Amino acid sequence: MEKEGKLYRKIKRFLRMIGCPRWLHHFGPKKFKFAQHAFALLMKEVLSCSFRRCVKILEMFDVATPTYSALCKCRKRIPFRIWNSLLKLTAGMNHNIVAVDSTGFSRTNPSFHYVKRINCKKPVKRYAKLSAFFDLPTRKFTALKIRVKPRHDIMDVNYLLNMSSPSEKLFGDSAYDAESLHKICFDKQIQTIIKPRKNVKRGFYRRKQMKNYAEKEYHQRSLIESGFGSLKRKYGGSVSGKKFKSVQTEIFCKVIAHNLSLTT
Repeated sequence: MEKEGKLYRKIKRFLRMIGCPRWLHHFGPKKFKFAQHAFALLMKEVLSCSFRRCVKILEMFDVATPTYSALCKCRKRIPFRIWNSLLKLTAGMNHNIVAVDSTGFSRTNPSFHYVKRINCKKPVKRYAKLSAFFDLPTRKFTALKIRVKPRHDIMDVNYLLNMSSPSEKLFGDSAYDAESLHKICFDKQIQTIIKPRKNVKRGFYRRKQMKNYAEKEYHQRSLIESGFGSLKRKYGGSVSGKKFKSVQTEIFCKVIAHNLSLTT
């Protein structure tokens, strides 16, 4: 590619910053660099299309791209640390006010018109669960936890706190109103703005955190719902991967593309 695009140059710069090797594999033909694989995987989510169509579109613009089968195999081999480091670079450094919530990405995406037309059974409602930290001032996602099986929302918060930079306030709905979370945030000097559950008044740390709770301030939490809506409208609300590594790569690419679209 004689004239590299702005997005491709940015991806190469980010990969150099995190110390990623030029080629992901040590033994191989080394025909395509890892930056070309990462760029094609991001473009697949931006275009919301299949691997075959993504490769054809990039080839129309004279972009050197691996084959669709190579991209499909590559996304299973990319280590988690690379995607997590790219997410942190695109999210920025300081996140003082964050919100936590979860959403689901469908793992089946049939046309319901044809499902009804051929008199087929409705597909099983399987989904991949995404729990995320969302920076309210910048509208960027800062930390992710992905599961392929349903779990309670509170199980992923401690992991997200460890993966994210220190913050001053944490917003959440009543599903996150747990004494354990209030204690962890109190020890980390984080003020929780979490809507209290009904008929629950016990808890030493809950009472301490509730002293600074304000209903008017709590409604800023809805911005993370807007962030999830924007993410799914732009890049789709379903994933095509069957294995956990493939699902993880797809969701990380969607979120990284969302953060890049907000980067000036």
